[in-house]
Amino acid sequence: MSTDASTPKPAAAPAPRAAKPKSARRRAREIALQGLYQWLVSGEEAGVIEAHMREQDGFDKCDKPHFDSLLHGCILEAADLDAVLSKHVDRKTSELSPIEHGVLMIGAYELKHCMDVPYKVAINEAVELAKSFGGTDGHKYVNGVLDRAAVDLRPAEVQSMRNKAR
Repeated sequence: MSTDASTPKPAAAPAPRAAKPKSARRRAREIALQGLYQWLVSGEEAGVIEAHMREQDGFDKCDKPHFDSLLHGCILEAADLDAVLSKHVDRKTSELSPIEHGVLMIGAYELKHCMDVPYKVAINEAVELAKSFGGTDGHKYVNGVLDRAAVDLRPAEVQSMRNKAR
């Protein structure tokens, strides 16, 4: 069978996009979430969990100070963070899946303490964690809860952004 020069050739499939490398902060959040999960499930001491997390693949590429802040801050302030979250969740925080609970704690902690992280970025990063590690629609729940919590934790920033959007 001969092919005619005028016969169209099938289009080549587009090359897959190269995955964007994860930022050091994103890695810190992921590893901190793994540590919080371990803490929520086992109740182990923060120091034991931290040592275990530092042995994980990719730890050398994470923002270590941010990891320390998130892991230890969330554990030390768990009751305060749960109090903030309890105003916006539909059940007790202890009844949330450990992944959703940990993601919400990280998001609330960043909203409360990491003023260098814009509130929309803190929420988006938590949503991305929920997409990567949580249940099918858990990211929607995380987004809604943290969006409402941001009004409590960063009222001026939220209002400023809403005014700009008008």
